[in-house]
Amino acid sequence: MTTSPTIFMQGVSKRYGDAYVVRDVDLSVAPGECVAVVGHNGAGKSTLVKMALGLLTPTAGRVTLLGENPAGRQAMAFRRRIGFLPENVAFSPAMTGREVLRFYARLKQVPLGVADQLLERVGLVAASRRRVGTYSKGMRQRLGLAQALLGEPRVLFLDEPTTGLDIESRQMFYDVMAELRDAGATLLLSSHALSDIEQADRIAIMKAGRMVACGALPELRRLADLPLRIRVHVADGNAAREFTARRTVQWLDDLRFEFTCADDGKVEAIRSVSLLEGVSDIEVMSPTLVDLCDELTREAAE
Repeated sequence: MTTSPTIFMQGVSKRYGDAYVVRDVDLSVAPGECVAVVGHNGAGKSTLVKMALGLLTPTAGRVTLLGENPAGRQAMAFRRRIGFLPENVAFSPAMTGREVLRFYARLKQVPLGVADQLLERVGLVAASRRRVGTYSKGMRQRLGLAQALLGEPRVLFLDEPTTGLDIESRQMFYDVMAELRDAGATLLLSSHALSDIEQADRIAIMKAGRMVACGALPELRRLADLPLRIRVHVADGNAAREFTARRTVQWLDDLRFEFTCADDGKVEAIRSVSLLEGVSDIEVMSPTLVDLCDELTREAAE
């Protein structure tokens, strides 16, 4: 039995005049899956999310959300099943956190007791009767998350969701993400934070409006085919000169050097360097997500 995707995009483009901000994008996100959309500013991430939400109509292509056209007449019927956390949440500064969340609960026809439970879930019970104007950025972000969770949404759109959150609040947010996915909710995430992106099942890389790659992190590493960096710490730099003479290495200082090798050659590289006299540490460093994005977008441009 095939499960229908929660978010489906086929050949989607958005153009303003002659300028494309999104061009020919295909994306399918299944129930219980989290996909992170990454790219530099202006890559088309926000426009893509707005089309998925039905806030923008594509110039070309097809978009469905929960099996329906998100910009169609019937869209209001399923909006209560959608949660959205924008990057910059804006609530009335004169209202208390409790008043804000209860206001949105009424809009979504959610019992007011649920709003109080969510305030506890995001750690705002103690501040719930304070005016939002006194909240820090992180507190407003947690209130925004509580608002997005009203009504047990089947699909959640998150734009830079952990901006302003401390370490403890970030972990709370990641725990909530895991609970939602276990319950079958679909998450579409846009973020620059590596710790956010690492929570995703797949990563979609955008460049100049196009989706240049989409896959799990191991798959993106395979596609980019970038070498590993091996950093070696030695007690005596002279003892390593014979080894470094046979390889292209970069000396970081008198007692540390680096070289690169293919992933399938790392075992032999580590074995050979471990035999050197006076080696005190060996670090193996995989390409970062930024490295992968830069390489895959470069390849797409060629």
